Amino acid sequence: MDLLNTLVDKGLRRELPTREEALAVLATSDDDLLDVVAAAGKVRRKWFGRRVKLNYLVNLKSGLCPEDCSYCSQRLGSTAGILKYTWLKPDEASQAAAAGLAGGAKRVCLVASGRGPTDRDVDRVSETIKAIKDGNEGVEVCACLGLLSDGQAERLREAGADAYNHNLNTSESTYGDITTTHTYADRVDTVNKAHAAGLSACSGLIAGMGESDEDLVDVVYALRELDPDSVPVNFLIPFEGTPLAKEWNLTPQRCLRILAMVRFVCPDVEVRIAGGREVHLRTLQPLALHLANSIFLGDYLTSEGQAGKADLEMIADAGFEVEGADEVTLPEHRANAAGAGCGSHGTAGCGSHEGAGCGSHADGGVCGTAAAPATEPRTDLVAVRRRGAGTDLAPNA
Repeated sequence: MDLLNTLVDKGLRRELPTREEALAVLATSDDDLLDVVAAAGKVRRKWFGRRVKLNYLVNLKSGLCPEDCSYCSQRLGSTAGILKYTWLKPDEASQAAAAGLAGGAKRVCLVASGRGPTDRDVDRVSETIKAIKDGNEGVEVCACLGLLSDGQAERLREAGADAYNHNLNTSESTYGDITTTHTYADRVDTVNKAHAAGLSACSGLIAGMGESDEDLVDVVYALRELDPDSVPVNFLIPFEGTPLAKEWNLTPQRCLRILAMVRFVCPDVEVRIAGGREVHLRTLQPLALHLANSIFLGDYLTSEGQAGKADLEMIADAGFEVEGADEVTLPEHRANAAGAGCGSHGTAGCGSHEGAGCGSHADGGVCGTAAAPATEPRTDLVAVRRRGAGTDLAPNA
């Protein structure tokens, strides 16, 4: 297929595909799916070999959020039966992180619900970062605390944070349909603050919220423009009790197309399969490892994930290996370019960020329309987390 040959050549050169090419990936048929995975896999192996980076989430503060993000079980007005608790103490968070690190995680992601941290919250997280790093040499710590105020990113960097996560989630044109209590521009500003402070920026998207292919491509191209080092790809978990509970728009095949499109647009960045992989990729999860080079181990913030042991077995059975603590995740040209992000913005770039493609949908829908559900909703796969952080039960790692 000429399209895939062109995309592989561009990916190996770190050249940005055209929007039409990105949309065409999303429009490919199920008959061509393995060809798409194989092509994107060549690009993935060029820049990351067969390594898979493991990340582990610690939910420092769960629920009780004043923001109205429609996809979130912790949102204002959510009736989802999730765990709700206030800030974990540094030793509690460090103990929670230890389980993931023992399972092979290289990065600990510290997340707290809310619009953004107060200065006292930054102090709390700074103490937690120190507690984790004191007992685990070489561990990476990423903070995800919401919208940052001036000076807060610098304080987190001084405390030892390596990265900051703040996702764009969807395209600028549709952002107001998903959230009204803050803006798309607010999110861009926080990613830029992280960059400016010398933190490794982490920013990604959520697929499956009823967006069009154009929206998907728009957000991925916007992400390339923002130039984060890592791009997490979340697949909506439709929690009962949230406005998007009925949005079951994804099939395993569409998820693979989305991951392939992100890889072609951002060939040399850490592409991470994040929330919802078990719900939507299901038995095709191993194929996704040919596209992404990073996953979360075990459970997520408010939902249960695949058992950590099963994650490790899946990686080994698929012929991949867990990235070691002494290995550098990013390709040399990115790792050595402090603050350079995900690639330069000309023909050498890693693709603009945000990309929500405009290609047609997995069910044959027309470009520009939202994907219609192709399978029955798998509500049985959505399980609220009842173990790990905030409980007395052992975590799933």
